[in-house]
Amino acid sequence: MLNNDPYIIAEMSANHAGKLENALAIVHAAKKAGANCLKTQAYTADSMTIDCDSGYFRIKEGIWEGYNLYNLYKEASMPKEWQVKIKNECDRAGVDFLSTVFDEQSVDFLDELGVNAFKIASFELVDLPLIRYAAKKGRPMIVSTGMGSLEEIEEAVNAMTEEGLQKEQITLLLCTSEYPAAVSDMNLLTIADIQKRFGVRIGLSDHSTGIIAPIAAAALGANVIEKHFCLSRGIKSPDCEFSFEPAEFAQMVKAVREAAAARGQVFYGATANEKKNLVFRRSIFAVKDINEGDIFTNKNIRVIRPANGIKPKYFNSLMGRKSVKNYLRGDPICKEELCNLV
Repeated sequence: MLNNDPYIIAEMSANHAGKLENALAIVHAAKKAGANCLKTQAYTADSMTIDCDSGYFRIKEGIWEGYNLYNLYKEASMPKEWQVKIKNECDRAGVDFLSTVFDEQSVDFLDELGVNAFKIASFELVDLPLIRYAAKKGRPMIVSTGMGSLEEIEEAVNAMTEEGLQKEQITLLLCTSEYPAAVSDMNLLTIADIQKRFGVRIGLSDHSTGIIAPIAAAALGANVIEKHFCLSRGIKSPDCEFSFEPAEFAQMVKAVREAAAARGQVFYGATANEKKNLVFRRSIFAVKDINEGDIFTNKNIRVIRPANGIKPKYFNSLMGRKSVKNYLRGDPICKEELCNLV
């Protein structure tokens, strides 16, 4: 499923706004915008929490202020049968289908549906029984690490590997679980540290409202970029405020792939395309006519462009030495002069 290019996931989340036609349209819009994968979430309000209006279950700030958890999840979720229809639409469109699991039932359902991988959300990072259950299926897993301490991330990775997953089957996504996320809180340097510590594939699940974080993440080595996607922020949903519209998403995809290409590899010297420009480097040239036996001085030779003469590092060594041949003004100083330096 994943290769060396950044794998771009369009997160539908609640942006279907309760309409199947919106969900199916998002599949095709995401594909057109350059996404490799369309992601949904496989939960119901009852699988996430209980219908209770006490203070424990009420959201007191942010874009979802005033909701209780049950009502938020009820509005944002989709019927189970939509998952099948959306996956079939993804198959027709030629885009991968991925869905986030939240309980054992959703793991079993998506496993039977034949998904390529399971996604674990940041808030479920600490649900080790769920992670273990999913890992036992043997499918690759993509785990967001928002709010996770180093110990919690390590526990999740250990849970997956203890259930038989190989490191190459695990992708950890750096995530800032703010909605929307402040760029100053993202700490993207953690991406490389995660890879170094755990030896897994790495990426970014981005909740910011801009394009900078995904580009920087790709430049820092992210293999996967996940971003919320909507048809239009004018179609109101719990997630629309921090979701990209198709044109914005397409711009991000282009920039992310260019950033990844620019990352390249550790390399010194001239690239294949640079080699034609080596001639415009500096070298030592005669700037006055010089006869055989004349003394080289800073009046008759200089370090200038182009690079047809000997390297500038020999300039000081030539000073006060006799020329072994005649030069006209504009002739490059030749390699035979180096014999005098021995």
